[in-house]
Amino acid sequence: MKFAAIGGALALLAMTTAGFATDYVGGAIKTMEIGGKQVLTDANGMTLYTFDKDTPGVSNCYDDCAVKWPPLFAADDAKDEGEFTVVTRTDGTKMWAHEGWPLYLWIKDTAPGETTGDMVGGVWHTATD
Repeated sequence: MKFAAIGGALALLAMTTAGFATDYVGGAIKTMEIGGKQVLTDANGMTLYTFDKDTPGVSNCYDDCAVKWPPLFAADDAKDEGEFTVVTRTDGTKMWAHEGWPLYLWIKDTAPGETTGDMVGGVWHTATD
């Protein structure tokens, strides 16, 4: 029984890592095929999301929102790279954006490849490439 659990975990790990297509911004952002589409993830394979209440280059997710939807923070010296840009939040921290739209994680996704945040409240969407 232990071997089946270990084998299953190794198979999931192999599927997850094999699904990565491209690394961006030094590996902080990746793509992974999930459900037949290329989804943006963080370095650990956790799905990234966009928020309809943001505007290009502006994050509007703070306080309790940012607890549930943690921003994909960027280093203070991070630089724009192609379609990935750095957004400065009102508190001075920096986060990554794709085509201007700030990127977030979802606290209820607990494993790489999960997309449980897609369409939450009708305003959160899986970030795709």
